[in-house]
Amino acid sequence: MSDEPLLSVRGLVSGYGSTRVLQGIDLDVPRGSVVTLIGRNGVGKTTTLRSILGNVPPSEGTITFDGADITTLSPEKTAREGIALVPEERRIFPGLTVSENVEIGRIGGRRDAEKPSVDAIVDEFENLARHRNSRGANLSGGEQQMLAIARALVSAPDLLLLDEPTEGLAPAIVKQVQRKIEELNDDGATILLVEQNVQVALDAADYVYILDKGRVVHEGPADEVAAADEVLDRYLGVSMAD
Repeated sequence: MSDEPLLSVRGLVSGYGSTRVLQGIDLDVPRGSVVTLIGRNGVGKTTTLRSILGNVPPSEGTITFDGADITTLSPEKTAREGIALVPEERRIFPGLTVSENVEIGRIGGRRDAEKPSVDAIVDEFENLARHRNSRGANLSGGEQQMLAIARALVSAPDLLLLDEPTEGLAPAIVKQVQRKIEELNDDGATILLVEQNVQVALDAADYVYILDKGRVVHEGPADEVAAADEVLDRYLGVSMAD
């Protein structure tokens, strides 16, 4: 395994129009790891993902992926490099079946990647396998989230970006989503996770970055961040203490 991070972000400044949301972000995502971005609403977590993907072009800084500079690439070209995003809104096609939704995901990704079959991906998700011929509109919120993840995985990405995958889900379904993230990582997936549920974020991650006002204000291995009670209280208003 190379010591070079799969993804490296340096001095990233990005935003919308004249509004600078990110004020110079530095972060690394090592191969085979789960790295989590946490912070209060509006601090720049989703903007970081969108900037990496190319939806929000950075005004300063560099984004390096697998040794190549992708800072100025369009979202389509970034996807071709091997990065897939599961957006917070899920964006499944409600009129298409589970299998048809996943099939659309095969269009993306690297052209030279050996992509799994739709059936193979669907079969990895027990709830989806039972409903492979059901339309997206008929799925529960948790099943729709799993479908969005499955659609991204079928493109065989080298890096999976997950934006708030447990948002709006019941606690039992949150645990299912967390288990799936951990299973994917156990199978070798590299994941950059934005997650509002601090407990899920810390449990799933190897390394954590805390953002505040568009800057990284604290970082470290997940277990060390979980023990930094004063930091969590200051920037997140939570405590992991028993």
